[in-house]
Amino acid sequence: MGTESEISSRLDAGRAAVLAQTERLHRDFGRARSDWKADGTRVTPVDIAISEGIFATLQPAFPEDQFFSEELAHEGPPIPVTAKYSWMLDPIDGTNNYALGIPHCAIGLALMRDGDPIYGFVYDLARRHLLHGGPGYGIMDGTRMAGLKADKLHQQSVVGFHSPYDKRYAPHAAVLADKFKIRGLGSSTIHLAYVGAGLFDGVVDHNVKAWDIAAAVPLVQAAGGVVDYVTPAPFPLREFNLRMGRIFYVAGSKSGAAELRQLLGG
Repeated sequence: MGTESEISSRLDAGRAAVLAQTERLHRDFGRARSDWKADGTRVTPVDIAISEGIFATLQPAFPEDQFFSEELAHEGPPIPVTAKYSWMLDPIDGTNNYALGIPHCAIGLALMRDGDPIYGFVYDLARRHLLHGGPGYGIMDGTRMAGLKADKLHQQSVVGFHSPYDKRYAPHAAVLADKFKIRGLGSSTIHLAYVGAGLFDGVVDHNVKAWDIAAAVPLVQAAGGVVDYVTPAPFPLREFNLRMGRIFYVAGSKSGAAELRQLLGG
């Protein structure tokens, strides 16, 4: 276990590091040149600049920590997680949206202890809010304390859904649309963070990697919700691997996540 001072100093620094990059995020929104990576995902110079900026702030302050970002990673073998504290960054989740001028995108930074996300920072570009929190700390959405929207799902419940990469799961869209109101915003981080903030009742996602959700998982847990993995759980993270498999999970309140999993045959 970490001491409170070890953690609190990192939380203060993480919050400041993310907020320091928001001006850059807004300045180049919808105007940044973009390229396509080998895995078919989009990247912009802003992704790189934000990664470099956040880590340039945190690394000198915490030289014993490990730092992982999708956009600064080497193409070599997986990197074992060996440090007590490590940081997982997605500099822009929703890069497609960002490059096209669609505002549903976010900076996501997670502080991990022994590979488990214990606190998350999610800067929501569309609402200009920083969501942050973790188990034992609660969750803040901007200046308000947040929490789960509802305990049980119902006909008016809003469920985030990311069109599945594996088309075997495409029928899940019809199942969810028949029972709930579904939303696809194009940012896995935002979908999951909105569960913790009480804006969504639940999420079903088949497509994510660890860096897409690391910052939002502690937000849901802080609000009393659960993230239930259908595929093997990515946390505690044992190694950082750019080629990791896609994660399939459901999230919401305890009863809501259980209902989603049952509806989808899991």
